[in-house]
Amino acid sequence: MSDVTLLRIGILIAGLILIGAIVFFGRPRKPGQGKRVAREEAPRAGERKPGVRQEPSLGEQIENELGESSTVPGEATTQAELELFDRTLEGGANAANSDLGRRVSEEFDKIVTLYLAARAGQKLHGPDIVVAAEKAGLVYGHMGVFHRLVEGHPERGPVFSVANIMKPGSFDMATIQSLETPAVAFFLTLPAPIPALDAWETMLPTAQRMAELLDAVVLDEQRNALGRQRIAHLRDELRAYDRQREAPPLSKPTRW
Repeated sequence: MSDVTLLRIGILIAGLILIGAIVFFGRPRKPGQGKRVAREEAPRAGERKPGVRQEPSLGEQIENELGESSTVPGEATTQAELELFDRTLEGGANAANSDLGRRVSEEFDKIVTLYLAARAGQKLHGPDIVVAAEKAGLVYGHMGVFHRLVEGHPERGPVFSVANIMKPGSFDMATIQSLETPAVAFFLTLPAPIPALDAWETMLPTAQRMAELLDAVVLDEQRNALGRQRIAHLRDELRAYDRQREAPPLSKPTRW
């Protein structure tokens, strides 16, 4: 047999071996094939693997919150919110045209404004605004907006009011279910039925309370986050405003 023939036979055998290797290693492996898996027992229901941090499931969280109580959390709150909402709707049609929250005088010399804005990418929804306003002690009235009144003396007019920043600014109870707005405005019009500083000390915590209920943020008149420095500055301004109004008018000089 010549050397050429032996060379051809060798090449043919090598080719067959290569093709066989490609076929064998190219087949799809079954799940887990080719890996060494340590044998361990699967954890039983409710058990956790040692050394592995696992977050509790939603069901476990509810069980932890409930304990042995059978009351569903939030049920009483939801019912109370529905009652608040229904009560406002019932009186809404007439309240918007009433004098509840009307200012005694249309004259004013200063307005202090705060905004309650939804977080980025979100909106404030009408029913949620109604419930939050009720919980914060506001009443729905004149001009279709919410007001804080002097306790026991509603005839004195609003301490401050809350309006929608979207035109026309009112909250129409006939369409409140579909209302969406990026923000609402708190405005304190001076002179108010109580001292300016007292009115501010009433408006600020009301805005903060509604912000908690609506998961919103409180902004100043420039639409910036309301910080301690700005709050202190506003208090100084309103304190000075009250002192100026309390000061007796300058008497005219007496002629000799």
